[in-house]
Amino acid sequence: MGSRKAGLSGRRVLLVVGAGVAAYKALELARLFRRRGAGVRGVLTPAATQFVTPLSLAALTGEEVFSELFSLTRESRIGHIELSREADLVVVAPATADLLAKMANGLCDDLASTLLLATDKRILVAPAMNLRMWAHPATRRNVERLARDGVSFVGPDAGAMACGEWGLGRMAEPSAIFEAAAKLLEGDTTLPPPEGAMSAARPLAGRRAIVTAGPTHEPIDPVRVIANRSSGRQGYAIAAALAQAGAEVTLVSGPTALESPAGVGIVRVETARQMQAAVEAALPADIFVGAAAVADWRPAAEAGHKMKRGGAKEATLTLVVNPDILAGIGTRKKGRPKVVVGFAAETEKLLEHGRRKLVAKGCNLILANDVGAASGVFGGARNRVRAISADGVEEWPEATKDEVAMRLVARIVELLERAP
Repeated sequence: MGSRKAGLSGRRVLLVVGAGVAAYKALELARLFRRRGAGVRGVLTPAATQFVTPLSLAALTGEEVFSELFSLTRESRIGHIELSREADLVVVAPATADLLAKMANGLCDDLASTLLLATDKRILVAPAMNLRMWAHPATRRNVERLARDGVSFVGPDAGAMACGEWGLGRMAEPSAIFEAAAKLLEGDTTLPPPEGAMSAARPLAGRRAIVTAGPTHEPIDPVRVIANRSSGRQGYAIAAALAQAGAEVTLVSGPTALESPAGVGIVRVETARQMQAAVEAALPADIFVGAAAVADWRPAAEAGHKMKRGGAKEATLTLVVNPDILAGIGTRKKGRPKVVVGFAAETEKLLEHGRRKLVAKGCNLILANDVGAASGVFGGARNRVRAISADGVEEWPEATKDEVAMRLVARIVELLERAP
């Protein structure tokens, strides 16, 4: 770190702090810059003063902190145009959805947004917001526009949020922001590249994903089937979340009453063998999520006409094993997706069965859930899963199926980053 300290000595950073719980991390960021020899001048948005005080930031920077656009005292000594240009680098942390929107559209109604419009220096932003705000098309458009304009990005990360949800949108840690800023200050103008911002908004851009969802129906005769109570909601939510994260998604769906998710290609099937053929046809892929409740068995033969009871007191139905779609994908020797996720829908011994399935099916991750009658998972809007991997078991809190899907997508992003 000695050379980096020398490289930052005498450099000036304008630190713009947006409103949000993550604003407290800006204090640690200011401390890191000072420790490495850089001068820091702080600017707080009016709302940011509700999270950190000007006094606390001034104590760490050793300089006056600004927050008011029309301050006669400040304007008599240093105009906002001069303030925006005297720095070597402008860092915005946290960069809220509001700040990103103002920057992308050239709006300036407070000191921070005015400085950002007036500066002619490099800008590094560290976004921080709710995962839905980060994934919203308007935010993605703003991020992509800023990236094209030359703004650099660091983060956001996936993780727990102050609102209790989990997903992409958490501000990068101060050490990561500092490292990105230091490289820019040292002359590495290619880091992070504009593409990095776009992939942060859509971290799965360029990736292909296959998701199976819903039940399968295995015909006994032209009117009767072997089926289960799966509604398909969790698989459809996962397909939608993957598409929202930028992936090209093929959803192979058994019979459901659900509408096709936006931006997702859908193949509708009925039987396990049809689902297997559709999955094989959709390969190659980077991601496979087997969320369908595929029937383990099917009748050995389908009657050509409706079976009549007649005077019989009982009937015998001969069953044969269906193809194991998940194992077929997870244990492939060639063309296996980088990340394979399966579900263990159980009514007993949840973790035991889930761990066994992780190994037997060749998965990177198993989401084990209780689908007993009292759980309300099959057909319901909520889910509670245990995420089982080679690293251990994560207990995810009960959440809506949409929230489980978004948390899974963030986990998939992590697994892809670690994949060889």
